[in-house]
Amino acid sequence: MKVQELNGSEIIWTSYGSDGKKWFSAEIDLMGFDVTESTHPETGKFLRKLLKACCQNNSEFLSHWKKYKVDHYLEFPNSWGLGSSSTLIYNMASWADVNPYHLYFDVEQGSGYDVACAGAEGPILYTLGDGSIDLEEIDFKPSFKDKLFFIPLNQKTSSKEAVEKAKQQKPDKKIIQEATDLTHKLLDIQSLTQFENWIAQHEQLISNFTGLKQIKQQLFHDFPGEIKSLGAWGGDMVLATANSGKEALETYFKGKGYEKVIPYAELIL
Repeated sequence: MKVQELNGSEIIWTSYGSDGKKWFSAEIDLMGFDVTESTHPETGKFLRKLLKACCQNNSEFLSHWKKYKVDHYLEFPNSWGLGSSSTLIYNMASWADVNPYHLYFDVEQGSGYDVACAGAEGPILYTLGDGSIDLEEIDFKPSFKDKLFFIPLNQKTSSKEAVEKAKQQKPDKKIIQEATDLTHKLLDIQSLTQFENWIAQHEQLISNFTGLKQIKQQLFHDFPGEIKSLGAWGGDMVLATANSGKEALETYFKGKGYEKVIPYAELIL
């Protein structure tokens, strides 16, 4: 995100996709935070809400009459579901000099995990307790990473809708503990076979809780490896395992209409 100060009293906002093309623009009058122009009204409303929350968290932010030209750049296609909104919130928190979690919980209802990821330099364990956040940096470098691939499903799933559904059916302590135990078990996995067994257990746990069919059962029942849902469960992107290598995996998914296959090492540095 690039911010340039000019003379005036408004924000000129432009968002660019990973292809360099403009996908959203808006003008916001700082006198009353009115969105005077917007190529996408709902996105404009969210941006207005975000700016107002920044000012509520830091009264000095935008207190001096200036015009701001803000250019925001995505490093990945928006349809991948890699956290474009949480990255925006984290960047806005940095600009406004406010706590990113306070800002997040002012405008969203999720766990805040995705904001933690936006500011992380590597793998993390994230725990949201009653009024507290526990963030632990971990070392996760699977020896079998050359057998792991990400596949965008090109059907962007709304994280907000997923959160609202989850809040209607809160997990009990037993399910939370099972998920926690599986997370810690992941850190000790040494082989692809163990990892595939872990995926199967985790997918079954979430499926039992949500009542949703696993993505492998929905779309890829004949896939020889395992498939893990990512993001809002069942959409956005999946992680697939492959003993047979990238070529065979690409042949399978392209045959299903999914052209993009991303090696683990290409996405996770």
